[in-house]
Amino acid sequence: MKTAFRNVKEDIRNRILKGVWAPGDLLPNEVDLAIEFDCARATVNRAMRELADEGLVERKRKAGTRVRQAPLRQARFSIPIVRQEIEARGQIYRYALVDRNVVETPDWLRARLGGTATGQVLHLACVHFGDANPYQFEDRWINLAALPQAADADFNSLGPNEWLVATVPFSDAEISFSATTADARTARHLGCSEGDALFLAERTTWWEDQPITHVRLLFQRGYRMTTRY
Repeated sequence: MKTAFRNVKEDIRNRILKGVWAPGDLLPNEVDLAIEFDCARATVNRAMRELADEGLVERKRKAGTRVRQAPLRQARFSIPIVRQEIEARGQIYRYALVDRNVVETPDWLRARLGGTATGQVLHLACVHFGDANPYQFEDRWINLAALPQAADADFNSLGPNEWLVATVPFSDAEISFSATTADARTARHLGCSEGDALFLAERTTWWEDQPITHVRLLFQRGYRMTTRY
């Protein structure tokens, strides 16, 4: 009976943890490991990919697989639905679309998306409320070449956050977090003072190398994001 990839993965993991293969050591190649474990090479490859995803080994084309000098811990983020986030706080959710227009892709956005977005984008600005208090200001751009149906979607009643999650998956995402100050427009929508310190999350998603959306999410003072790794 051939060895399952989970057994191969756990055996390799245990050898690394016990120091059989030390940090920086080059692991045997997949062909030799397949012979040792009496399994297909694809089984070894899958085990190695998962160990690499977990940050225990590092794989390089033509250079083989090495034990990482220090295990890489990866934080995992899901795309949150802001309505659920607000309701989980025990608050009543309300949403308001404040601006909507279709424009040619700005140069800064094209650069942000890796230069692959061309044509028109849908630009949306909206505010999410918890108990009638502004919670999040959403400034979003949707690539109409990838999602032409967004041009006709009714964003007056359903926010783009929920619409996108229900409409299209994503294969890659880039997320950044930073502190910023409220400009006049943001202050007006969040009900804060111009110059107030705010939490900013920027997220860009792709589906099979095609950019889907870029969004800037600004939160009221006191917002906290927690993740587990």
